[in-house]
Amino acid sequence: MRVTFSDCVVAGAICGLTALISLDVLTVFAVFVLLVCLKLVDTGDNLFVLAAALAFHWSQTSLGLLYKPISGRQPSAMISSDYQPMVLVGLTCVLMIAVGIRLALTIVGPPDPDEDRPAFAFRTGTLVVAYVVGVLFEGTLSAIAPEYPTIRQLLVTIDLARLGVLFLILRRTLNPVPHWTIFGAVLVIEIGLGITGYFAGFREPVVLAAIAMLEIFDRRNTRHWTALAVAGTLAVALGIVWMGIRVDYRRDYVEVDSFGSSRSARAERISGLVSDFVHSDATLLWQTADALVDRMWAVYYPALALERVPSVLPHTNGEILTAALVHIVTPRVFFPDKPELPSDSDEVRKYSGVMVAGREQGTSIAFGYAPEAYIDFGMPLMFAPVFLFGFAMGMTYAWARRLLWHRELFVAYATVSMWLSLYLFERSWATLLGVALGFVVYLGVPVLILDRTLLVRYFKQRERDDALSLSPETSVP
Repeated sequence: MRVTFSDCVVAGAICGLTALISLDVLTVFAVFVLLVCLKLVDTGDNLFVLAAALAFHWSQTSLGLLYKPISGRQPSAMISSDYQPMVLVGLTCVLMIAVGIRLALTIVGPPDPDEDRPAFAFRTGTLVVAYVVGVLFEGTLSAIAPEYPTIRQLLVTIDLARLGVLFLILRRTLNPVPHWTIFGAVLVIEIGLGITGYFAGFREPVVLAAIAMLEIFDRRNTRHWTALAVAGTLAVALGIVWMGIRVDYRRDYVEVDSFGSSRSARAERISGLVSDFVHSDATLLWQTADALVDRMWAVYYPALALERVPSVLPHTNGEILTAALVHIVTPRVFFPDKPELPSDSDEVRKYSGVMVAGREQGTSIAFGYAPEAYIDFGMPLMFAPVFLFGFAMGMTYAWARRLLWHRELFVAYATVSMWLSLYLFERSWATLLGVALGFVVYLGVPVLILDRTLLVRYFKQRERDDALSLSPETSVP
């Protein structure tokens, strides 16, 4: 990592502009931390998934700080909690993850640039067939996973591997020559599939599209700036619309029998709800934007916990993290009688003092690894396991980059696994570590085997090509 004079000038300008707009030191500090983190996770290999994941992760600690000066409206967490200490804790956690990643990348280093590494692993036709099959069975494995608890994580991970195929399709439409029409068509299909599910499944396709665009991004090309701006606007618009319609849509999803088996029925209902929402008055739109910020800015319950620990409840001396580690190293396939972890809502109720909805209502309120680390160890020791987690993720990325010789396989695996492992700030230790380990074991190992199988074929084909080029029958005098 090299910091240039232009980097300092740009960072200074951005922080100065933030100061003029917000007139808040904490907001300026948050923006500065973001810029530092983006620099720390610059991998130098033209893949921007770590930057995208850390930026989204950061947004859950700082979104409310930016929303207030931009909109003139105050998020509820600013009114009902002492949010500033939790924002500082959250920013420090993001920074520790970035520092851990940078250290790992520095220790391992990039692959030898002189090595003959194939760029492509599959023909375009093979990817298209795999993508169509994935679309046909989209969400099937995740839906049946709860019925098979011993292999639930395996089924969910395999289902999420479809996103890797999607990312490769999006890359192929942009490289070597961008085909924006095909790119947009694939993105529209994915958004349609995502928004007609139960959860906000449209987020990942938009993120993958942005990462694919960044890989070919040219600062001097106005089309690239336009495409990136459209992706950003689309992400914000979809988030607001989904927040505005999700209560009515989910109620119908559960109560209407035809919804479960008919995507067209769900699409028709979505269309009607969206039409009603976009034609509503400005007050409702702003209230929905407020609700989206309150949902994404995950500091309210953690801020309450910081106030109560240790003044009301003592630190646990590592009990939460220990339970999470024991849980992930005792897979249910070998330990079928392993008890379920307590609901995240139970933890929130205990340490924040708020009676939030829980399993009895069929939901769970996430608390997040940062408040769990604080409850376990207090400051500053709480940042040690956060740094180690970042270091482990950096090592995973660095070794995947070295071990996977096919560029396509590496970018697909790294993009899906790093994004889904790192983008959420509000995940508990058990979920955070479980998801990350699941991608290494259930996706990383099969991808490595596939890479080695294809590599043998690649070198055999190259040997045949070299032999033909040197044979007397094919030589040119």
